[in-house]
Parts: sequence; structure tokens; C-alpha cells
Amino acid sequence: MTHQPGLLRTAPLQGETTSSLICRIANRYGLDPKVLRSCWHWRNYQPGHDGGGARADAEVLLNAAGRQLLAGLCGVEDNVLARALPSWEQEETKLPAEEDGAPAAAWRIGAAVAGPVAFGCRLCTARRTGTAVRVVRYAPLWSRVCVRHGRWLQDADADQPLEHLDLHDLPEVVQAQRWWTGVTRRAVRAGAEPERVFALAHAVVARWWEQALHWERETVWPRRLHQVAGGDAGG
Repeated sequence: MTHQPGLLRTAPLQGETTSSLICRIANRYGLDPKVLRSCWHWRNYQPGHDGGGARADAEVLLNAAGRQLLAGLCGVEDNVLARALPSWEQEETKLPAEEDGAPAAAWRIGAAVAGPVAFGCRLCTARRTGTAVRVVRYAPLWSRVCVRHGRWLQDADADQPLEHLDLHDLPEVVQAQRWWTGVTRRAVRAGAEPERVFALAHAVVARWWEQALHWERETVWPRRLHQVAGGDAGG
């Protein structure tokens, strides 16, 4: 299939996966993402979950011709894509050399390319693009709360249907996200790496979460978890 380059402009979102951008471009053209992906020569199969179904955190690496094709389809300059997409200039040995000239692509897991991957806030996406579609982006664990819309954005690597948890009844979680910037400054002044400060706190709290959910006498945490998940947190 062929497209007129730049027919419909689709700007990348900061930190977005290349795979997510391709899906949004397909949406703009009214195509199934599989149809648009047929523009590239694929060197492997799309990653999936053990129980079936494609992984939301699947990432795409492109060769030079493949990047040129994507830039034309979304109507955005190469340097803009390079700044926005963490995987844009990642090398992949399975792809043909630049002199080959054929647009080629290879699938990878996002976490192995540029770090943790999470869903984006659809409401923020709608404000930026005019369409409330799914976005997948690289985001560290300490930046998962959308302060504007009160949403805890879920990891994209899990095989579960929820993209976010509703925090409107838990304003203290949103406030904690606002406070993180101050924590970062204090950590730096104290000579500590903010990432290590967060990792320690997360390790302590997450261990408690995992156990408390199954304690018969623990009632607060399970109730809060089911509440933000819309009534039933499931597995």
C-alpha cells in the first residue's frame, strides 16, 4: 500500500513508543494498525502474552528507510521525532544496512529498549491531539499519576484491561505526585539520587501491598484498591 507523505499530520507525544505512534497514525487514516504496519518489512513477530493477545508495551525499531517512511506518514520532521521518541535512533542488528533502502522494522519489548512503559492519559491525549485514543509511553514509576485528571496510569506490560485507576476519591495520592518534585530537590541537596530514594520507598510499600491484600484483618487497603479499580481489582 502507498500513502501520500504528510497527508495527515500526526505529531508524536513526548516519550511515546514508536509502536504507539504508528497506531495513532493508522487511526488518523482510518486504518487497522496491521494494515499500516504492512508498509514495513518485518524481521520478527509481534510480542504477545502467554494467554494470547498482543502486548501493549511492544516497541518497534526501524532502519533508516523505515524511519524516513514513518516521518513521511506522520508529516513530522525527523529531528522532532528523534526528540520525542526514545526508541527512534536505537540500533537493531536484525535490520538491513542503510544502503539496502528497504523500510524494515523489528519488534522488541519496550522495557528492554528505553525503560518502563505505561499507558498515557487519554484525556490528556484528547487535549493535545483532539482524539481520546490509547497512547503508550516511557514513564518512570514516580511519574505515573496524572495530576490534571486524577488518574494513576497503569503499567503497559501487564495482561489486564485497565489503563488507569481513578484517584478522585483519593486526593492524597495526587498530592503525593505534586510533592515528588520537592522530594527530588531535597534528595539532590542531600547527595542522594532521587531514583534510589524512590526505589527504597517503593520496595518497602510494595512488599506491604502484596501481603496486606490477603490479610483477613486488613480492611483499609483492599477497600481502597477495589475502589480505585471501579469496584473490583480482580487479580
